[in-house]
Amino acid sequence: MFDDRYTLAYRAYPYEKSPDQALDQAVRHPVVVMGGGPIGIATALDLGRQGIPVLVLDDHEGVGMGSRAICFAKRSLEVADRYGCAAPMLEKGIVWNLGKVFHRDDKVFEFNLLPEEGHQYPAFINLQQPYFEQFQIERLRALQAKGAPIQLRGKNRVDTVEVKDDHVVLTVTTPDGPYTVEADWLIGCDGANSALRQMLGLDFTGRVFKDSFLIADIRMKGEVDFPTERWFWFEPSHGSGASALLHKQPDDVWRVDFQIGWDVDRKEEMKEENIRRRLDAMLGGVEYEMVWSSIYTFQCKRMESFRSGRVLFAGDAAHQVSPFGARGANSGIQDVDNLGWKLGLVIRGKAPESLLDSYDEERIHGADENILNSTRSTDFITPKSEISRIFRDAVLGLSGKYEFARPMVNSGRLSVPCTYDGSPLNTADALDGGPDRTRPGSPCPDAPMGDDFLLRQLGDDFILLSIDADAPEMVEEDGITARRLALSVADDPTGALRDRYLGEAGKAVYLIRPDQHVAARFDSFDEPRIRAAIRRATGKEIAQ
Repeated sequence: MFDDRYTLAYRAYPYEKSPDQALDQAVRHPVVVMGGGPIGIATALDLGRQGIPVLVLDDHEGVGMGSRAICFAKRSLEVADRYGCAAPMLEKGIVWNLGKVFHRDDKVFEFNLLPEEGHQYPAFINLQQPYFEQFQIERLRALQAKGAPIQLRGKNRVDTVEVKDDHVVLTVTTPDGPYTVEADWLIGCDGANSALRQMLGLDFTGRVFKDSFLIADIRMKGEVDFPTERWFWFEPSHGSGASALLHKQPDDVWRVDFQIGWDVDRKEEMKEENIRRRLDAMLGGVEYEMVWSSIYTFQCKRMESFRSGRVLFAGDAAHQVSPFGARGANSGIQDVDNLGWKLGLVIRGKAPESLLDSYDEERIHGADENILNSTRSTDFITPKSEISRIFRDAVLGLSGKYEFARPMVNSGRLSVPCTYDGSPLNTADALDGGPDRTRPGSPCPDAPMGDDFLLRQLGDDFILLSIDADAPEMVEEDGITARRLALSVADDPTGALRDRYLGEAGKAVYLIRPDQHVAARFDSFDEPRIRAAIRRATGKEIAQ
C-alpha cells in the first residue's frame, strides 16, 4: 500500500512484459498516452469510461516522491466525481475556503472562495499529489476489473516518435529491450520537461521570472495554532523570505513557501540546516520534522498550439504557470475534461476530426487566462521596479483599513474553471435576462437538487436541461443523443437553480456539453435551433 508519509514512490504499476513486445509487427492502438501522472491517468479514465481503448506508457512504475501539487480546486473534484474517484479525495483532503493575507504582522484582509451555499464540493482541498494519483489509479484498476479497455505500462519509456498522416509510430524501451507501437492518436501528458515536445521540436513561449521559491513540507509535533486556511505574508517580520505561504495538508503536514530571491546558491539553500534556519525563524519553538523540500522558479509559458496533427498535448506538457493560484494541475484536469469527449466522438465517427481544433482553441484561451492571472500575481508578489514596489506597498498599507484597496492585493488569483467565450462551438445566447454566469461557453455551476446535486444529474452526456419548459425526452441529431433533464423552480427551495440558471427569465432550455459547459440556451424548446446547436457543439457547423 501507499506510504502515508508519501516521501517514497510506490510501485502502482510495476513493469510486466506486454504481449505487444512478443510480436514482430507493431500493434496499432486507438490512443496512446505518454506520461502516467495525474493528467495522463485522468485521460485514461476519461477515455476508458467511454469504451475507447487507451494505452498509458510511463517511464516510471508509479506515484513519484514529494507532495508537489497540493491544492485541488472544486472543478477538479467535480470532474473526478464523474470519473468515480472524488469521494476518497474529499475524505482524505483538508477542506478550505478561507484565505488570509498579512503584511508583516498585520492582517490586511481575508477572502472566502466559496461564500454561497448549494455546492457538493468545497472551493479547494489540500491533498498531496501522490494521494490524488493513488485514488485515480485505484479507480482505474476498478474500471479495468469491470472490463474497461485501459492498459497502464510502467518502465515503458518512449524514445522516438514518428508522426505520419494518419497515425504515430513510437519506439519504446523496457527492461526487456525496445519494441514498437503505433497509435491513431498520441496524447502528451509527460510534464513540464516533456520529452515528446522535445522530440517533435516544439517549444514554449512566455516568461521566466527571476526569483526563486523554497518549498518545505514539514510535520509539526504537538498542538499548533494555525487554522485550516491559506495564510500568505508579504515581507514577513520573521525575515526568512520576501514573502511566505502556509498551508495545511493531510497527515499533519504543512506546506511552507519562502521567496528567497534570484541570486542565490540553490545547493546551499537546499541544505537541511539552512532550510531549518528559515523555518525556525518563522515558527519559533515549534518542533517539526522535515518531509520534503524543493526550489522552483516562476514560469508562465505555453506551446503555440496544443495540437500537432495526430499528437495532442495536455497539462504541464502544454503550458506552465507559477504555483501561486493553484492553476497548474487544475488547468491540466480541465484540459482532459475538454479533450476527452471530443476525441471520443471523433474516434467513434460521430464528429469530424476538425472538432479537435476546438480543443486547441478553447484550452489555449484557458491557458492564456491562467498565464495572465499568474503573471499579475507574480508581478505583485515580486515587483520588478521601484515604482511597482511603491504601488504594491501602498496597496498593502491601505487594504487593512479601506475596502477599495483589497481587490488590488494579489497573493495569487486562485483557480476557477474557464469560460469559453468566443468558442466556435457556442450558439448565440437566446435567453433574455439569463444569468451571465451560465452564458454559452460557461461551466455549469452546481445547485442542490433534493438529496442530490445538479452536476451529478447532468453526468457526462449531452443534456437538454429544461427548467419549467416543455421538451422531448431526448433529441437525436446526426448520431448525437441529448437526453432531457427536466427541472422546476417549484422543486428548488434554496433558489439556487433560479439564481444560477434563470435569472430574470421565467423558463429556459439549455444544451449542456459532456464536459458540463453550456453550448446553448433558449427561452423555450425550438427543435430546429436545438438541432443546429448540437451540430455546432460537435464541430459540424461553423458559427456565423
